[in-house]
Amino acid sequence: MEITIQLDSAQKALELFGPADSHLRLLRKSLGVRITARQDTLIITGKEKDINKTAEIIDRMQKHLLKHRSLTTSDVRALVARGDSGGSIDAGRAITVYSHKKVIEPSTAGQLKYVETMLANDLTFCIGPAGTGKTYLAVAIAVSMLKKKQIRRIVLARPAVEAGEKLGFLPGDIQAKVNPYLRPLFDALEDMMDFAQMKKFVELDIIEIIPLAFMRGRTLNEAIIICDEAQNTLPLQMLMVLTRLGHGSKMIITGDITQIDLEKGQKSGMIEAIKTLRRIRGIGYVGLTQKDIVRHRLVQKIVQAYKKKAKTD
Repeated sequence: MEITIQLDSAQKALELFGPADSHLRLLRKSLGVRITARQDTLIITGKEKDINKTAEIIDRMQKHLLKHRSLTTSDVRALVARGDSGGSIDAGRAITVYSHKKVIEPSTAGQLKYVETMLANDLTFCIGPAGTGKTYLAVAIAVSMLKKKQIRRIVLARPAVEAGEKLGFLPGDIQAKVNPYLRPLFDALEDMMDFAQMKKFVELDIIEIIPLAFMRGRTLNEAIIICDEAQNTLPLQMLMVLTRLGHGSKMIITGDITQIDLEKGQKSGMIEAIKTLRRIRGIGYVGLTQKDIVRHRLVQKIVQAYKKKAKTD
């Protein structure tokens, strides 16, 4: 069987093919097809199943190049691996944010389900390993809804729990003390709007980035509340967070239950909440896996290796 693909941009063909056609050679070797490049077209020959998979990956390569303005060998390997794991998704589900630099969209089937679950439910729990986009996509949905004026404010909270080491005394005022814990939330926001705009929203309390304890006694209406690293909450803390949900609001609870940094003998509030609330309608649950990791390709292998080790210990 043979098909011909017309490329979206002839000017981008050299970047798409890679140095000395290295990307095309990688596709041929990985997918067992023949690929012939002729200016702005590609001719793919092979078995129907392999051809369809190759065409899908080339489409995603073009979209990646359009979004990120570059395409490396590591990127192509990641797209091939994602195709092998059945992780390809409808790439049209873009999330609009304030940044004009990039388009944000779910990259795997698991991430697509996560986005759909957040949009469909007022309360969503998401668990998964590092690099699966738990926090990033939650912040993207929040920023998108703020831009569309579907909400009036965003509240981002994390428990101030040290990750396996004692940091000792931190100098400065309360903001300086908690900033190291909240840095990942700032990082996600900075990717979706310019710094001046983010600073303005923070000053106007349109965006709050706070330690979990600062949520006590509040009711948050017309807001998106994101509780990040929720595996490190205690049961009473989690109950306090869940009862902050006000009218016209959404809440997203994210965490990695394999990375609990609580003291020995303390129960995770996130695990208890999922078990307790599982049968209530209107609450969404998503479990992301190593197949949904979209960081450096080695992150997926690292998570898999530790998971394998945990089973043998």
